Amino acid sequence: MKVKIQRLHPDATLPEYAHGADEDAGMDLRAVTSTVLDPGVSQLVPTGLSIELPAGYEAQIRPRSGLALKHSITLPNSPATIDPGYRGEIRVILLNLGKEPYVILAGDRIAQMVVARYEAIEWDEGELRESLRGSGGFGSSGR
Repeated sequence: MKVKIQRLHPDATLPEYAHGADEDAGMDLRAVTSTVLDPGVSQLVPTGLSIELPAGYEAQIRPRSGLALKHSITLPNSPATIDPGYRGEIRVILLNLGKEPYVILAGDRIAQMVVARYEAIEWDEGELRESLRGSGGFGSSGR
């Protein structure tokens, strides 16, 4: 599938699969500017890119496992959703859960992007069928 993409900054890097599309579901997104992530403070990090997704598709922005494990860097709204109608810059909300500031350099991989199909629905209001689970929620399946 081909998706239109536009560089909004001359140093922006197109998202890419680290090991190829047969091996990876997510494409790496890179920062287009350098910044410091202070502990406990969310910050928008620009990628310098915008995309045009076809109807019925979304882009999910997810944390990188290495940044999470080694540096406690995450996305507080994970997974973030880029809707097919959005044409603005892809910017990633990063949060440093660690104890020390973390430096992001221009060109660093900061997140993963997965393009996924979704189904649009219409609500059919009315009574629901019974189920074995019923209204059992948090912890209803045991330990």
